[in-house]
Amino acid sequence: MKPSELFEALHALIAERVPLHIWGACGVGKSQIVAQVASDLDWQFLDIRAVQLDPVDLRGLPRISADQAEWVPPKFLPTSGKGILFLDELTAAPQMTQAGCYQLVLDRKLGEYHLPDGWVVVAAGNPASERGVHFSMPRPLRNRFVHLNLEPDFEDWCQWAVRARLRPEIVAFLRFKPALLHDADAVSDVNAWPTPRSWEMASNVLTGFAHRQKSGFFTGATEIEAQLLEGTVGPAATTEFVAFLRLFRDLPSIDEILLSDRMPTELRVLAIRDAAARNRGITHTPEFVRFGIEHAEVLE
Repeated sequence: MKPSELFEALHALIAERVPLHIWGACGVGKSQIVAQVASDLDWQFLDIRAVQLDPVDLRGLPRISADQAEWVPPKFLPTSGKGILFLDELTAAPQMTQAGCYQLVLDRKLGEYHLPDGWVVVAAGNPASERGVHFSMPRPLRNRFVHLNLEPDFEDWCQWAVRARLRPEIVAFLRFKPALLHDADAVSDVNAWPTPRSWEMASNVLTGFAHRQKSGFFTGATEIEAQLLEGTVGPAATTEFVAFLRLFRDLPSIDEILLSDRMPTELRVLAIRDAAARNRGITHTPEFVRFGIEHAEVLE
């Protein structure tokens, strides 16, 4: 399932309060998509890392009240409103901790604690093939979830990257080399490799160096920049990306392109689509409407 499909699936299941577990490789955007859905609904988003909990942490601690013992639930569990209770890295938690989630996921309660009606449980984890910390999910807990597998999708990522204002050189490079968006080789022992998450970090690396350039500390690409990129997306992707950057940084400015109008029609359409993704307001301007009429056969 690609990200846009998961986004729609979450909206459908959340309305019915169906527990959902998202499987996917590290860095493909599982938690980010769930957070986006919560934001889209204007709901609270409570991120609980199961791996940081002991088996008794979810139920809380006992206390004596009126000569009887009762359980005091932890403060981090919600008591009102609407939101998504997100159990992240669930498969990285020991099985005893996972077992502590049985009642919460299916019955929406833990002992005397009841999850408010406006809340839904969503969980996520990496499969064992990712070679991270992994404990097999107990079968009774598996049967309490709807399971979905998330895979990166290049077109979905591009639309998100433009809206999130990632560096244009990264979007342009991955349009040239879409296979480098995500490296699915989970048996490699390299410390860094391309994922949607690491390309977002690479964008921050470039932005940081761009700010240094504006401050007058140095000019042009540096060896430090290349080393940081290698530590973010790995040596193979960095080699190709740095070569691309040399060409990208020698391109004429936008003003020069507009003045000479040398951009092919297909690239002009692509640029307009990216601009519309960043700011939907331009789609209501006379210039955008006129462009759409003139290039209707390409825009379809």
